[in-house]
Amino acid sequence: MRFGVLGPLDVRTGDGTPVKVADRKVRALLADLLAHAGQAVPSDRLIDDLWGDDLPANPSATLQARVSQLRRTLDDAEPGARALVEKAPPGYRLNARPGDAARFEELLTEARASEGPVTRAALLTDALSLWRGPAYADFADTPFTAPEITRLDELRLAAVEAQAEARLELGDHEALAAELRALVNRHPLRERFRASYMRALYGAGRPAEALTTYEDLRRRLSEDLGADPGPDLADLHLSILRRTLPASGNLPADVTPLIGRDAATDELAHALTTARMVTLTGPGGVGKTRLAVAVARRARERHPDGVWLVALDEGLKAGASADEVASFVAGVLGLRDDAGIPGGPAGRLGEALRGKRVLLVLDNCEHVVEPVARLVAGLLRDAAEPRVLATSREPIGISGERLWNVPPLDARDAAELFAERAGIAPGPASEAGHRAAIADTCARLDGIPLALELAATRVRALGVEELAARLDDRFRLLSSGARDAPARQRTLRALIDWSWEPLGEPERTVLRRLAAHSGGCTLEAAEEVCGADVGVLASLVDRSLVVVGDGPRYRLLESIAAYGVERLREAGEYKAVRRAHAEYYTALAERADLRGPGQREALRALRTESGNLRRALDAAVEDGAPDLALRLVNAMGWAWFLWGRPGEARRAFGRALAIPGGDPARTAVAGTWHTGFAMLEGDGRDRDERCRDALAAYDEKDPWAAWFLGFVRAGFGDLDAIEELTARALEGFRAAGDAWGEAATLATRAAQALSAGDLPRAGRDGDRAMKLFRTAGDRWGRLQATETLGVLAEVTGDYARAAELHESGLRDAEELGLWTEASGVLSRLGRIALLTGDLDRADELHERGRRLAVRESHRRMENFAELGLALAARRRGRLDEAETILRRWLDWCRDIDGAPGIAFLLAELGFVAELRGDADQALGLHAEGLAAARATGNPRAIALALEGTAGALSLAGRHHEAAASLDAASAARDAAGAPLPAAERGDVDRIEARLRRGPPQTRSAAMSRYWKLPPL
Repeated sequence: MRFGVLGPLDVRTGDGTPVKVADRKVRALLADLLAHAGQAVPSDRLIDDLWGDDLPANPSATLQARVSQLRRTLDDAEPGARALVEKAPPGYRLNARPGDAARFEELLTEARASEGPVTRAALLTDALSLWRGPAYADFADTPFTAPEITRLDELRLAAVEAQAEARLELGDHEALAAELRALVNRHPLRERFRASYMRALYGAGRPAEALTTYEDLRRRLSEDLGADPGPDLADLHLSILRRTLPASGNLPADVTPLIGRDAATDELAHALTTARMVTLTGPGGVGKTRLAVAVARRARERHPDGVWLVALDEGLKAGASADEVASFVAGVLGLRDDAGIPGGPAGRLGEALRGKRVLLVLDNCEHVVEPVARLVAGLLRDAAEPRVLATSREPIGISGERLWNVPPLDARDAAELFAERAGIAPGPASEAGHRAAIADTCARLDGIPLALELAATRVRALGVEELAARLDDRFRLLSSGARDAPARQRTLRALIDWSWEPLGEPERTVLRRLAAHSGGCTLEAAEEVCGADVGVLASLVDRSLVVVGDGPRYRLLESIAAYGVERLREAGEYKAVRRAHAEYYTALAERADLRGPGQREALRALRTESGNLRRALDAAVEDGAPDLALRLVNAMGWAWFLWGRPGEARRAFGRALAIPGGDPARTAVAGTWHTGFAMLEGDGRDRDERCRDALAAYDEKDPWAAWFLGFVRAGFGDLDAIEELTARALEGFRAAGDAWGEAATLATRAAQALSAGDLPRAGRDGDRAMKLFRTAGDRWGRLQATETLGVLAEVTGDYARAAELHESGLRDAEELGLWTEASGVLSRLGRIALLTGDLDRADELHERGRRLAVRESHRRMENFAELGLALAARRRGRLDEAETILRRWLDWCRDIDGAPGIAFLLAELGFVAELRGDADQALGLHAEGLAAARATGNPRAIALALEGTAGALSLAGRHHEAAASLDAASAARDAAGAPLPAAERGDVDRIEARLRRGPPQTRSAAMSRYWKLPPL
């Protein structure tokens, strides 16, 4: 007999026939015995449970009669089943347990012991499907079932919670968020439900709602129980606030289900917990990329700093160097390479990933296996946290690599994949007629997923049986091919041939020409480069030969693209199509509105086409087409500049300039870009001579060249050279009526005037530049002008205007995606908060700026943010903390930042020493800082060093020298038109107070204005 209690009481025979237990008291007796799970229940207890106070005339006899009825009912249904109801003094017991409840608990136990979320989720789904309604539904109000109902209900809720957690591991955030909302409403105080709901909302891109539901629980606990959420939930709340839960990365969404790889996904996800590099190997089309993405998605929670898919075949050609691979990887991660980090691209990438729990999925490594090996070996050696999951047709071949060969699908999984992709409805009736043909097709195609998917596109036209029958003819030549030929040529070539031959000539033409692209193309590009129309593209998409994505963008699978290139060569179109591709993307770059209202959209479009732009440059260089190469790199120069990619730009310009015979005018422009990007990378060698050579290449004076070379020299503090270049540029731009050029030059001149302490000129030039940039609609330009004007307002004590300007700049930086600039503006706002006395707000802004700078691997902005944190620490009296931060940047400032940075840093360290009472150390630091400040020529920097010197002198008892130093500082500030604002007088007020407290005999004429003041 089988008994069910997960719903209304259910009784069935061994073969599943329902058994009717008609009498209500007999059903209650059975439910009571089942609720005690095989234990004896005393007769007195059964009588009380069944009748309560309404006892029959002879309770014992009546109970025995009901027991007999139960035995007879069971025996009538299943001979011998009466023996299940046993007399067990002092009462009765049922020698059976509820089958559904027992099975539910078994599945729950198995799920808890299972490591893989796929298996765990399946077991829990099976367990929960056993419930037909509330436990003991028809006896829910009786006291004798209450304990067991409570126990089962708790287990059911635990199972639902565990199922939600398993689905979270599988990335099912959106659907789960919708389901958990109702459960949280029904069980508002269950923290495990609430945690899963918060994670689901966060994973679905709804972090604000995740924080709101936490606040709801916190309020309920406080009001109802006088308690707070548990530590695990509080930690989760903090992680969401800090956005440290896994959310960054670029893993694509699944368009079709991944079939036959659950066990492999579990195994590889576990392998990544013990090995720092795992490489998936196997033939082309076997599904390495899909499996790697599934594994990476599973591992996201263990890599909170990001999981990034780097498709090495979309922009890198065979023979690329390790630096080119590193630069490509950094580009995918959105890292800048002008961030003040010394060393080449590989070194900068390693520094950016140091301390980061990142998973890099390096896809399609086989054509760049040597540089990938060098790059990954260095990354794993120099940084302990990152992990690498690679796909390649051959091992990478470095120490510590764990190889995992991706096998073809077994017969069952291959058949399921084929049927799903072919649109064959599941079920015994539809599968029976096709089973043999499907099995034959899968076996003949070696279980290779890509081959099966391509074959499935023919089912609509041929049917399964005809498809299987045609395989002999199609693979006849292949069967006699060389056994040592690449696997891709032994299987996929034949299959793609077979998918190619039914195409009409228009479809063939478009398909092979699409192979010229890297990373897909837009409809316009397909029309211009390939001669495509919408109908032909739709036909190729329907045949699953072209993948269509958002935009729309049209992309070929890897094997089909390689096949298309061969067909291009056979058709004699290879050079012509490649040239058309290069011409199209060069014109696209030339049309991009990078200096006007369309700036944001243009930058986004160029970033999307980065693979095609690299391929276009490759074609121009390999074909020896200097003017095409020069047109392309000159058009891309400003985009590389805005993205902060001087290393990539410098290499691209170097390649274009190496082709002889280029147009002199285009060569001159490219030479200027190349020189400027070299300096932006920190290469300041022979810069005077290199700038002269760049300018000499023009037949006529070019104001843009003069401006750009002056702009890039700002990092070296070459004030005289910058003044000369910007003056020449401004004259040329105005003569030509170039408003954008005039604005750019004025913005540069304003920044230099501010650095030199010429505040009136900084204000005039900055205001004029802002007006011109606004008219042009150039947000980058506005950002440059607001930076200078905001600092000018800060210097003159107008903190409200400074904050307004910096907030405007922050909006522009964020909308353009210029995250390094956004970091700097956040730190500027932090300085304003510091000066207005809001130290907590200052720390928050500086920390946001620091985190953004670290994410972008930009050392200069990281330095700027951390100095803000040091300033706040000193104002709070946390001198050790301030000194630790300042000294951490001392060597960097000496090597990279030059005199302006070192002057400020030494002044701050000198003030720390003075506040500690160490006059000798303070004097030494301020002496060195004063020398650096004088080297800058900035009167405000000199004044700060003099004020620090005064503090050290006053501490040493040299009061008259201290007073003279303060007077000199005040004079320097007055001469610059920037008296010390009240908010910045803290150090000077402290020093003046010390002077007023000095003994009368030490006072001199220079100190008269201090000792005549009333004593403190």
